[in-house]
Amino acid sequence: MRLAAVILGAALAVAPAAFAQTEPAPPPAFDSAGWVADLEQVRQAMSAGYANLEWAVTEREAPLGPLFAVGRQRLEAARSEAEAREVFERLERYLGDKHVDFVWPRAGGPGAPGGTSDRADERPPCERLGFKADGRDGGAVARSLPGYRALEGDSGFPAGVVEVEGGTVGVIRIALFSPQAHPAACAAALTDLRPAGEPCDDDCMDRLWSLAADRVTADFSDRLRTLKAAGATTLLVDIAGNGGGTEWVEAVVRTVTPVRLRSARVGFIRHPHWAEALAAGERRMRETAVGQPPEDRARLERHAAAYAAARAQAEQPCDPAPLFEGRAPDCDWLGRGEIYSTGPEAALDPAIVGKPWAAEVFAPLAFAFEPGVWTGPLVVLVDGGTGSASEQFAAVLQDNQAAVILGAPTAGAGCGHTRGGLDTVLRHSGATLRLPDCARFRSDGRNEVSGIDPDVLIGFRENDGPARRVKRLEAALPAALELAARQAANR
Repeated sequence: MRLAAVILGAALAVAPAAFAQTEPAPPPAFDSAGWVADLEQVRQAMSAGYANLEWAVTEREAPLGPLFAVGRQRLEAARSEAEAREVFERLERYLGDKHVDFVWPRAGGPGAPGGTSDRADERPPCERLGFKADGRDGGAVARSLPGYRALEGDSGFPAGVVEVEGGTVGVIRIALFSPQAHPAACAAALTDLRPAGEPCDDDCMDRLWSLAADRVTADFSDRLRTLKAAGATTLLVDIAGNGGGTEWVEAVVRTVTPVRLRSARVGFIRHPHWAEALAAGERRMRETAVGQPPEDRARLERHAAAYAAARAQAEQPCDPAPLFEGRAPDCDWLGRGEIYSTGPEAALDPAIVGKPWAAEVFAPLAFAFEPGVWTGPLVVLVDGGTGSASEQFAAVLQDNQAAVILGAPTAGAGCGHTRGGLDTVLRHSGATLRLPDCARFRSDGRNEVSGIDPDVLIGFRENDGPARRVKRLEAALPAALELAARQAANR
């Protein structure tokens, strides 16, 4: 017993020391140095390849130099990763450019345990092409107008008619300017292409994409015809809350008007990213010109020269230092040439339709579309959630006096990312900075990132409920219809 007591006493004597050794060590002090280096990396990335850098200073009136100086001070005073992240997110919000984005790393992402697999993609063909829909569309407004009568079916484009002051208005909703938002069209195209369900190889996938996109375009045009057959004399296209989409928008916009639309001129960063793309365009034009009839060869050679001139601009940098001091630079920050959002040709020339190279010079011809399916007065409904490709839709119609824009000022996203864009991975935090590498310039020279100002303004507010938004639309719609009628009569 005496020996046991001695052993127990010794154990109790050392127990406090043992427990002290197992207590967790205090967390290390937060080190902001890596975050400060990340902020400098952001500044360098913006200096080299942010398309809207000059817009941020001259139109947004953002004091870039002081912004980065204050950001550094806040990082040096930060005491946690959350406080450090807020500095970067505050910069993103302050700029107000919807294509500037910090994407923070998360567990389970590519390269992390349990993240994206390197195995061959075994999903069905339409899923591999990105066709999906979540069935939600919280942005639609016009189909809730009093007296609205929905047409049967929708083919992904809900439509109906409503009587307004004795006239019949056809309403059609576009929730997103992307064929991939219509998986049913892809499923139908796949059945046509592989009726027995055979595997779809790379060539099959290319054909499937084209067939599905053309089916979606045809579905939209059919809805326009159905609205005309239902007695609609004015068309209201609802793109409120439409956050954008793809280059498909340039085909769709030409179905809703008989006006020969001229698309926006593109500004591009002076960077190898664009120099390479423009050099590739020049090569394509020259290679395509070989063996063509003289008239076609001359057109293609002219476009090759335009690409070459633009490439020369992309290869000549512009010093960004004055912009960080609040001054305009002595050079043009962006390159500009005879390059448009549709390619080297700004408007559809019927003479090139059917040419094997037509889509190379006028990109919308990659899709089978019929210009001017709708020929009457046109109104487009927008709001603060209308951005990117949907702003492109509204801008090209407004600039060509082809539609009346109704609603609230749009989001201000403008042109985004070409060929995947230029992503910068911040070395310390691992965040990915996405910056737009292009700009679209309106007919009056404004950068589209400033947003679209409606012709008829509706005072939509962010905290408006659905019923209140509809009441605001109902009150403003007659004025927009009257203006659209006068516009159509003056064509």
